Amino acid sequence: MIRKAIIPAAGYGTRSLPITKVIPKEMFPVGVKPAIHYIVEEALDSGIEQILIVVSKRKGLILDYFDDSLGLEVFLERENKQHLLKQHKIPDAEMYYTRQSYPKGLGDAVRLGKHFIGNEPFAVLLPDDIVLSKKTPGLKQLIEDYTKHQKSVIGLNVVKPAFLKNYGVIKGAEIKPGTFQLDDIVEKPKENPPSNLAVIGRYIFTPQIFSHLENLKPGAGGEIQLTDAIKTMLQTDKCFGKIIEGNRFDIGSTNDYVNLLQTISKMD
Repeated sequence: MIRKAIIPAAGYGTRSLPITKVIPKEMFPVGVKPAIHYIVEEALDSGIEQILIVVSKRKGLILDYFDDSLGLEVFLERENKQHLLKQHKIPDAEMYYTRQSYPKGLGDAVRLGKHFIGNEPFAVLLPDDIVLSKKTPGLKQLIEDYTKHQKSVIGLNVVKPAFLKNYGVIKGAEIKPGTFQLDDIVEKPKENPPSNLAVIGRYIFTPQIFSHLENLKPGAGGEIQLTDAIKTMLQTDKCFGKIIEGNRFDIGSTNDYVNLLQTISKMD
């Protein structure tokens, strides 16, 4: 059973400058909800009970959003508009927060959750990636595979060759349709990617990942790379990848963000 999840949300959001100077990318509006609202909903719909969000001192809006707003609640009750809060209810999750003082990489952000996680498997959801699935939530699809294998599972997406240089790309054998046992993983390959299967922002890890993160030296960009920890983990343990069924949108990409807004408007 996967009860806990980490959502790393401390980055500068440089791909979306200049708006991210003042508005965290995680708070970009998608319909009437911010992007991170969808991430938390997916976690809860997948059975997650406790969520740790890794923030920076610039991300106070995230904490405010998931906090109670007694003044607003009193106002809406007085104006007989309580239905507005019920209509757009904030996810009722057990939320925790920790601060990453400086963006040292995704691996460092996940490492900060070690004491929160303890000695149990856990999920990681990147708020850049919103996955809309008609049937099973994206994270739950990975949890189903973890239940079978009891090993770490990472989310995959088939990506056109020209875009593979922007992702971690796996090498592995397909053990059943859509599920792969990893042999290797390469971070943002400049040439000769090992496959067309890119890692997207959904992961299930066993707690052993923390020992690999703690022993890592800074990699690309002088940061602690989660991909590097997965790569070293493969030397001693199995890891699986699963192609997630559903539509994935990268809100750091202007085109993807616009497409997401159009998709949500059609759903409403």
